[in-house]
Amino acid sequence: MKMDSEQVKLGIAPIAWTNDDLPELGRENTFEQCISEMALAGFTGSEVGNKYPTDPKVLAEKLELRGIKICNAWFSTFFANKPAAETIKNFIKHRDFLSAMGAQVIGCSEQSASIQGQDKAIFTEKPVFTETEWQKIAAGYNKLADLAAEKNMKVCLHHHMGTGIQTPAEIDKFMQLTNDNVYLLFDSGHIYYSEGSQAAVENLLNKYIKQIVHVHLKDVRPEIVARVRAEDLSFLTGVKMGTFTIPGDGVIKFEPLFKILAEANYQGWMVVEAEQDPALANPFAYAVQARKFIAEKTGL
Repeated sequence: MKMDSEQVKLGIAPIAWTNDDLPELGRENTFEQCISEMALAGFTGSEVGNKYPTDPKVLAEKLELRGIKICNAWFSTFFANKPAAETIKNFIKHRDFLSAMGAQVIGCSEQSASIQGQDKAIFTEKPVFTETEWQKIAAGYNKLADLAAEKNMKVCLHHHMGTGIQTPAEIDKFMQLTNDNVYLLFDSGHIYYSEGSQAAVENLLNKYIKQIVHVHLKDVRPEIVARVRAEDLSFLTGVKMGTFTIPGDGVIKFEPLFKILAEANYQGWMVVEAEQDPALANPFAYAVQARKFIAEKTGL
């Protein structure tokens, strides 16, 4: 399935080099090494990691040397369990930084009561929002979408393991409650991890294809997920064991996903985001392998 390189750009996340949730993973890898290897592997976009300069001018200069652009950066919202004004204040600062970097989307995750960074069983201890909490979340995201529009940007929800918006039913609820200018960040790895089937991945992509403005390409090793489930392990324990990997290295079939995106005339970034322990999975080697796989399957 051929994709149009004018419409679809390829990025890779720094989490393979230095992990924000587990700083000990990749502590030895520098920011300069990370973005240099991204460029060398053939990627033109990056999300933002914890070692990236926070001054837009400094960051832009270093990225421009390597032909890399910033396409998104994670933002945590806490509408369900904290005052909305707190999240909104932080969002405006985050929005302005991303706007200065030329990004057009802002990937957000509702982190109220999230267990993704805690030592809790990822499958049995995730939060479930009350109806009142859902209303707060929807109102909050509707406000963020309007604030993003002020800078000609789009807000998209990153459905994520360990959060209250993880399953297809929860994603449906979120999308139903929010306005049409609240979009979705599609993450192949997180929906497969949650539901355990190729059908769930394709169904989510098909259902919201017109509302998807950013794509995370990650694969899953099902034998690790099975162990995480059987032993009631945490999300981060699973990451260290190798739950995630690059597209083409796990169980997910990406050809149907690329077909859905191409036929819907998707425009935006596809970002390889496969957090692993860089001591076990050399980030540069995996980046090269991922880039080759995407080229073979999409022509990009």
